[in-house]
Amino acid sequence: MTTPSDVLTPHEAPTPTAASPRRPRRLTPRFFARQLLRLAGSLAVLVVASFAMIHLIPGDPLRQMLGPTAPKELVDQRRSELGLDEPLVTQFTDYVRQLLSGDLGTSFFSSQPVADIIGQGLPNTLALAFLATLTALAVAVPLGLWAAVRTHNGRRRGTESAFTTLTGAAVAIPEYLYGLALLLVLALGLGLFPPAGLTGPASFVLPVTALAIAPAAMIARLARVETLRELDTDYMRLAHAKRLPAWRLYAVHLLPNTLTATLTMGGLLLSGLITGSVLVENVFAWPGLGLRTVEAITQKDYPVAQAMILVYGALVLVVNFLVDILLGILDPKSTLSTPSASTRREG
Repeated sequence: MTTPSDVLTPHEAPTPTAASPRRPRRLTPRFFARQLLRLAGSLAVLVVASFAMIHLIPGDPLRQMLGPTAPKELVDQRRSELGLDEPLVTQFTDYVRQLLSGDLGTSFFSSQPVADIIGQGLPNTLALAFLATLTALAVAVPLGLWAAVRTHNGRRRGTESAFTTLTGAAVAIPEYLYGLALLLVLALGLGLFPPAGLTGPASFVLPVTALAIAPAAMIARLARVETLRELDTDYMRLAHAKRLPAWRLYAVHLLPNTLTATLTMGGLLLSGLITGSVLVENVFAWPGLGLRTVEAITQKDYPVAQAMILVYGALVLVVNFLVDILLGILDPKSTLSTPSASTRREG
C-alpha cells in the first residue's frame, strides 16, 4: 500500500551527499541591486551606441529630405535649425538631455513627434511578439516532452531522426521566408486569411505563425534534452516503479522539473522576437514599429531611427533582466542568486 509520504512532489530532487554538497542560495536585495546596476549600465551603453550608429550612416539626411536640387543656403539653414551643424559632443549632450526630459524629438520628414510614432506602433509589435512566444511555448513544450518519452533509452530511432531533422530544418529557415510562404499559400492562394494590415483577430494568424515556427522548433529541442535528463533521475525511476498513472507521472512530476530552462529560453526568445519581427511586419504590412524602422533608416530620419534603436534595445535589456530575476526565483540554486548568509559563514 502506498502511503502519502511515498508520493513524490513536483521539483523533488535527490538529497545532496557529503561528496557533492549543494550550497543553498537565496535572493537578496544585493542581488536585485546588482541586476539593476547592470541594466542601468547596459542602457547607458545603448544610448551611446544609438547615437553613434545613426551618425555613422553615410549620406546627408537633409539633402535627401530637401532633394538634390535644393539650394545650399536652404540646406545650411535647415541644418542650423536642427542643430546638425554643432559638434558631435554638443549634439550628444543635447540628445541625452532630451531623453532625460522624455522628449524623443520630431521626425525630419513628417514633423510628427517621435513619441507619437512609437505610441502608435509599439503595442502592435509587442502583441505580435507576445502571442508568438505563447504559441511557440504551447506547441514546443508538449512536443519536446512527447519526443523525449518516445525516444528515451534509445527507443524509436526513426522518431528521433524525424524529430531532430524537422526541428533542425525549421530553426534554419528565417522568419520572413515563413511569412512569404504563408502569405502566398494561405492568404493570396487560398484566401483563408487577410494578406496584410490589422483588420481583426484573423490578421494575427499568419504573422504570429511565421514568427513562432523557428522558436517553437528550438524550444522543442531544448525541452526534449531537459526531459531526457529528468527521466534518468532517481525520483523519476521511483515514480516509474510505483506505476503511477501516465498523466500524473508526466504532468505532475516530470513537466514542472523541465520548465525552468524552457521558460528561460522562452523569455530570451521573446526579446529576440521583438527585434526579429521587423522583417515579418514588412511582409504583412503590419502597423507596428518594423515598417517605420526600415523607413527611418533608409530616409536617415535621425530622431525616429535613434528612438527605434533605443526602444528595441531597451525592450531586449528589460526582458533579459526579468528573465534573470525569474530564473533566480524559479531556480534558487542558480549562480545568478546570492549565497545566503549561513552559507558564507560556513565557507
